[in-house]
Amino acid sequence: MELSKILSISGRPGLYKMIGESKSGLIVESLSDGKKFPVFAHERVSSLKEISIYTETDDISLRKILAKLRETQNDKPVDNPKKASASQLKELFEQIVPDYDKESVYVSDIKKVFLWYNLLLENNLLDFTDEEEDEDTSEEEKSEEMNEDVTENEKDKE
Repeated sequence: MELSKILSISGRPGLYKMIGESKSGLIVESLSDGKKFPVFAHERVSSLKEISIYTETDDISLRKILAKLRETQNDKPVDNPKKASASQLKELFEQIVPDYDKESVYVSDIKKVFLWYNLLLENNLLDFTDEEEDEDTSEEEKSEEMNEDVTENEKDKE
């Protein structure tokens, strides 16, 4: 499933799958209990595709972090992130993102990433192969367009 259809809603715990649209907002389904309800335009909604984590050099997308976490954990959930100590959470997160910005990324953010990972794993929503193919295709298209532009500029000079 695309991460763009998995949502985080400010003020509500957990993650939600967008299942439709209405005149005044979205219709979502909770990944934890399956309840469906409307989300209105005034509520702050973020798709997981838009979320990234600060690093010392550049931001890294949540998709890459979740994929790396899945690889590190061997498709197993993170052991009870709610009860883990701050140092345990930081240590595990540092294995996944060694250069994360320790001043900007809070323990609560790390805990949330691990809780989301567990929830996505539980619902079999961690397969991002479709999105990777889309990204690869768009990158190829961009480089082809740049090559075409360069070729056209060279022709114009002649």
